[in-house]
Amino acid sequence: MASSPAAKPATVAEYLAALPPDRRSAIDTLREVFRKNLSKGYAEGMQYNMIGYFVPHDVFPDGYHCDPRQPLPFAAIASQKSHMSLYLMGLYMNPAADKAFRQAWARSGKKLDMGKSCIRFKSLDDLALNVLGDAIAAMPAKVYIEHYKATLAKGKPKTKPAAKATPKPQPKPKPKLSPKPTSKKASKPPVKSSAKPSPKRK
Repeated sequence: MASSPAAKPATVAEYLAALPPDRRSAIDTLREVFRKNLSKGYAEGMQYNMIGYFVPHDVFPDGYHCDPRQPLPFAAIASQKSHMSLYLMGLYMNPAADKAFRQAWARSGKKLDMGKSCIRFKSLDDLALNVLGDAIAAMPAKVYIEHYKATLAKGKPKTKPAAKATPKPQPKPKPKLSPKPTSKKASKPPVKSSAKPSPKRK
């Protein structure tokens, strides 16, 4: 999500200074909406090359789970090539708040060009600023942190106990074959004759 300034600004003032006057005025007005409605526990600064609103590490030390070095993002404003963008991560993590926000926007009569958390607009006339202010005020830092932690907990896979390995069926032992009887008869010892030899004649 690269913004229109060529060089990456280090501060919000540098970011604004690099914008054309009409966009600078629109984004400055949005900043006022945030500052009027944000609760304590949020801070403004540059984050991911955008003007960010986040929960600093001294309030939520764990930081952003995708990169714990970053504070927990809540919202952001960016100037893109063909439009401006407003990101509301608090709505993305809270389906009930997201539904209420969209319904309130529809009642305002303004057309909403919104993805999961990104609202695209070309001028302030495209925005229902009062609906934005109410949505920001309805998400204090403490509430946002609780929603964030609950969302992370839901995303973790539940560990299942390891299934016991079923023993593989062992092949049945083959029956031992008894030796076949030999077909040859056992030879008997010769029988001696009991008859006496006849005497020789003289």
